[in-house]
Amino acid sequence: MVAELFVSIITNFKMKKTILFLAFCLLASLGFAQQNSTDHKITFKLKITEIENPDSVGILWFALPYVDGKTVVNTTLFPKSPDKNGLYQQTLAFPDSLMGKTIQYFYTAVKDNYENKGSFVLEKNKNQDRVESWGFVDGLESKVKSTQMLFLLPESPTEKAAFEKPYVGITTNGKPVKNLFPIKKTGFPTLSIKNAVTAFLESLNAEQKAKCTFPIETEEWRRWHNIENWPRAGIGLEEMNQAQKDQVFTILMESLSARGLKKAKNIMAMEAYLATLVLENKDLGGEKYWFTFFGTHSDTEPWGWQIEGHHLVINYFVLGDQVVMSPVFMGSEPTLIETGDNKGLRTYEIEERKGLDFYQSLNTKQKKKATLWHKKEFDFNRGEAFRDNEIIATTGLSAKELSKEQRSDLLDLIEEYVSSIRDGHSKIKMEEVKTHLQETHFTWVQGDKIDGPFYYRIHSPVILIEFDHQVPVFLPDKTTPNRVPVKTHIHTVVRTPNGNDYGKDLLKQHLELHRKGVKH
Repeated sequence: MVAELFVSIITNFKMKKTILFLAFCLLASLGFAQQNSTDHKITFKLKITEIENPDSVGILWFALPYVDGKTVVNTTLFPKSPDKNGLYQQTLAFPDSLMGKTIQYFYTAVKDNYENKGSFVLEKNKNQDRVESWGFVDGLESKVKSTQMLFLLPESPTEKAAFEKPYVGITTNGKPVKNLFPIKKTGFPTLSIKNAVTAFLESLNAEQKAKCTFPIETEEWRRWHNIENWPRAGIGLEEMNQAQKDQVFTILMESLSARGLKKAKNIMAMEAYLATLVLENKDLGGEKYWFTFFGTHSDTEPWGWQIEGHHLVINYFVLGDQVVMSPVFMGSEPTLIETGDNKGLRTYEIEERKGLDFYQSLNTKQKKKATLWHKKEFDFNRGEAFRDNEIIATTGLSAKELSKEQRSDLLDLIEEYVSSIRDGHSKIKMEEVKTHLQETHFTWVQGDKIDGPFYYRIHSPVILIEFDHQVPVFLPDKTTPNRVPVKTHIHTVVRTPNGNDYGKDLLKQHLELHRKGVKH
């Protein structure tokens, strides 16, 4: 995921793709690159393996600190074709005035593809050439995957191309493990959830209902995003009267555990607080959340709902008495309310503490195996928006190498996330997790300071959990000139790998049985 700083830059570009593309073409035709001096040259060599037939490969760079509206973002094209070694190559020259400055840079392939490579300090008379591979932070070693935020606008050619590819889910190698999620009875009824949804939908007028209801197989499930200004379908809290707001929160109350409901409400409270700190952004607020509903709420047929907004996205699928709650995205910036009615409210204190405690419980050998990367210079989450088919290789420390006590602590950490589901179904999910505990891995990323920002990932065939301290977006850290991850901006993700996000594997089985005339 591109560091969220890049969101503010790319947002300005993404609505002007044609202009940017034509500008790139003009630069190329003129043989022009924004090189102000020949005093300090750096050659960038880039191997692209993740994008088929990139149309215009370029590099964007600017000097930190970034000041919106003032900082100049420089753009330069690579030659149209790679060299005999498969590397795109371009040499940039930096003026003496930038020596000692930190340079932030990104690679781009124009069509909504951006790669945050990081930053470096310009040092005169030092070889600073860079050889890198698109998607990896450790160059051609290709072990540590960099991430980027995707912006697939609804109904855009880029989105259509992405959705035309078969859905397989998050996997370790592109091939989903089969027979992980059978249709079965759980013994925990979902009638109260159905009744809450029925009551809410019956309160809507025809226009409201039309804008928030979709077929069960719609791609609308997959159009969610975290950013605050994303074009969203559904009906928003701000459009509802008080009775409807009460009813929609009853849906949350019946669908989530008390702990899960509290987390969701805390996020909304934090968003309301953030809006008071960033008054110029009218897309922030405690009621900037939209609800959509899928299928026909039924005792036997598949259906579901979704809540979507900044730092809170929940996808909820129901089939009989089975529930799949994923993808779930929850985040917070800041993580402490310092003034107002909710003064003292903290978010993600438990997930943060339990993750760090578990890492510190590891011995030296275990820590070495768990650690994917020794620097936390950017965002690491791999399962955010439009990452439904992400390939995430197995990394980190296997649960097989944990002591009995450590395995118990790992399960406790997993349960902190799973327990957001209503109580009975959280027990079902934890049994599923325990069945595959021996196939579970824990991955860690952090710099030298144990009290500094970190990332952890828990990955098994049936669950993917990510916790990531992120680059600040609205509240930059004034103690550092660079935009680097901070502990006051957190993103978490929970996914069901191997094809069952959005309950898609269960839905596929149900439809196959339905076509055969088989009841379950």
